[in-house]
Amino acid sequence: MSEHFEGKFEVELKYRLTSKSQFLKTLNSMKYEVMLQDNLESDCYFDTPEQHLLVNNKSLCVREMEPSGIKLWIVKGPEADRCEATTISDANKAKSMLNTMGYNLVLSMKKMRSIYFVGKFHITVDHLDGVGDFAEFAIMTNDESLLESYKSELIDLASQFGLTSSDLEHKSYRVLYSESLTV
Repeated sequence: MSEHFEGKFEVELKYRLTSKSQFLKTLNSMKYEVMLQDNLESDCYFDTPEQHLLVNNKSLCVREMEPSGIKLWIVKGPEADRCEATTISDANKAKSMLNTMGYNLVLSMKKMRSIYFVGKFHITVDHLDGVGDFAEFAIMTNDESLLESYKSELIDLASQFGLTSSDLEHKSYRVLYSESLTV
């Protein structure tokens, strides 16, 4: 995994996009690197039957990405900025192990994702069927003292795309996707 994804803290701002094409046009006017484009991500969220993780603001996800072939074990929470991920070689084995330990699959969702690097930050552009288009501006770090300054820098970067606080989406994809299933 890229050094862009190393650290136990993640500063992430998620914005709902009204025009993905306009967002990409702005991105194309900047200097950036492509990590991957149009990967299909399959996320499997696990929890105990009593939903202990959800109740404690934690999530456990096994992610498979195609065509890149990347497979990840991702744990978020309980703090909003806490996020750790590690590459795994066998997603099916990881899911089986979670089941053996008493965790149940509570949600499966798919999203189309592209990841770009703009300086030290990464921007993901996501599409979730039935939910919409989003851009996440993020950076990971092991230095908790940098979180507030990184947040300010990310807000400045997002503003270059015309995004404001009114475009911020505070709900997780897990929550947004779950809500779309009940509509």
